[in-house]
Amino acid sequence: MYKVIILPVAKQDVKEAANWYNTRQVGLGKRFANQVREKVNQIKQNPYSSVNRYQEVRTAVLDVFPFMIHYLIDADHELVIITAVLHTSRNPDLWKSDVR
Repeated sequence: MYKVIILPVAKQDVKEAANWYNTRQVGLGKRFANQVREKVNQIKQNPYSSVNRYQEVRTAVLDVFPFMIHYLIDADHELVIITAVLHTSRNPDLWKSDVR
């Protein structure tokens, strides 16, 4: 199983989305965060199951919420690096930008 590093900007993505969902319905943010956690666990077990979307960046779509986890694979170190967790309607180039 691969190890996972979630970059601070990706953690912030999850936090902001969870907070937004909680403003819509109590507990919905927790469901969102749990779904992200479940998808990250799936990625850890089989990081190559998702398609390359942008050069070396792979994306995994959440099952219920319209978000994609963007990640890189460092096969030499058996490491997955989560770079962003973005709503599917947002510009995918945001994961490359320092300004979000």
